Amino acid sequence: MHLFRNHSVLPQFVLLFSVLVLNVSLQAEDASQTKPLQITTFQCDITPPLGSPLCYGHVRPAKKIVDPLSARGIIFLNSDQPIVLLALDWVGANNGAQDVWKQRLAEALGTTVDRCAVHCLHQHDTPGVDISTNVLLEQNGLKGVMYDAAYVEDVMQRTIAVAKQSLSHPQPVTHVGTGKAKVAQFASNRRILGTDGKVKIVRFSSSRNPAAIAAPEGTIDADVRVLSLWNEDKPLVALSYYATHPQSYYGKGGVSCDTVGLARALHEQQTPETLHIHFNGAGGNIGAGKYNNGDPKNRPLLAQRLADGMKQAWESTKKSPLTANDVNWKVKPVLLPLRDTLDEAALTGILQNPRAKLTDRIRAARDLNYLQRTKAGTTIDITRLKLGSAQIIHMPGELFVEYQLAAQKMAPDDFVCMAAYGDQGPGYIGTTIAYSQGGYETGRVSRTAPEVEEPLMQTLKELLGTND
Repeated sequence: MHLFRNHSVLPQFVLLFSVLVLNVSLQAEDASQTKPLQITTFQCDITPPLGSPLCYGHVRPAKKIVDPLSARGIIFLNSDQPIVLLALDWVGANNGAQDVWKQRLAEALGTTVDRCAVHCLHQHDTPGVDISTNVLLEQNGLKGVMYDAAYVEDVMQRTIAVAKQSLSHPQPVTHVGTGKAKVAQFASNRRILGTDGKVKIVRFSSSRNPAAIAAPEGTIDADVRVLSLWNEDKPLVALSYYATHPQSYYGKGGVSCDTVGLARALHEQQTPETLHIHFNGAGGNIGAGKYNNGDPKNRPLLAQRLADGMKQAWESTKKSPLTANDVNWKVKPVLLPLRDTLDEAALTGILQNPRAKLTDRIRAARDLNYLQRTKAGTTIDITRLKLGSAQIIHMPGELFVEYQLAAQKMAPDDFVCMAAYGDQGPGYIGTTIAYSQGGYETGRVSRTAPEVEEPLMQTLKELLGTND
């Protein structure tokens, strides 16, 4: 039996069938375009045991636990491979530590190394971890002087386990929220210039120098920025960004998450069902020295000032719809120019000298490792996460605040946040003019050449560009 004896009906049926197929296809495409974003969040206690080295072994080891430390992260689950952001209450996770964290995160969470960003909050009474430098130290008979290896391995295993476990309960995201507010009487620029344009006073995180206290705040970013993700009216996570050295006092053996960690906890008390993840901004040349004389009683005062700013930023939050298609990740590997003062033979001599001070040998090993990695062509990934009209830049080193302010100007219509203190192998990263001005930050603690500004600014322009 012939289904279509009347051949004039066939073209009409084919046309009708084509329209139906096209309509189904368009509906599927629309569904794809409005695919909801999903996230998971995780946290893990990473407080070190008593006796652990702190701050790369440059200060007294842990004698007591003043405040617990934590690792906090977020995983973005969209149509591409997962994006992972991790913030650690460590002074640093450098060189090989970055490699290992990212490799393990990528393997466990089904993503790639270049889609993982690992940052530290840089509190000084916390562990400083540099796995590749530690190899050099152990080769020269200095085992366990930088950090407790068993503790670090345990932290990595437990943190990655909870991150992987979080994948079993993803949460849908419908909106992104953005808010900012000024933080009063906290940040001040550490570099006070004289009439000759050179650094006259270095105003560290604490100061009792009347001239340093009387000097203006200088160039800072006074705002704390809070980016939040929501499922309709339910806040899921808050990511905050503020540029400063976070320590109020340190070096006495008291493990502490310090001002930024205490502020984070204060804000979480007000939003108990919302995980708060804090990132340190470009605070390489920023500290609390104008408003802090190092008295321990100032720690909770500074923390409260930052928490007040977080609260105001949270209350000023503006929400906008967000789907998976509004999420974009960019990565730019960079090879930063090396400081010409890094001498491989001289550094090796210090490292191998058993009569040299322990802290000098540790510092030489850190310098030597970064020098060797950079000469071998090891790049550092600088990344950008775009969430609708919000952009987050992930930067290396103890970065000067000028880079953060420049990034905001490059995308004036967007809500631009910056997390520095990623790979701190480069040490302090100043602007070109800063190296000619002298001062602590552009001295031996910076492993980058003055020419570093040009490639970094160009990278920021590429990442913040409108062409995604």
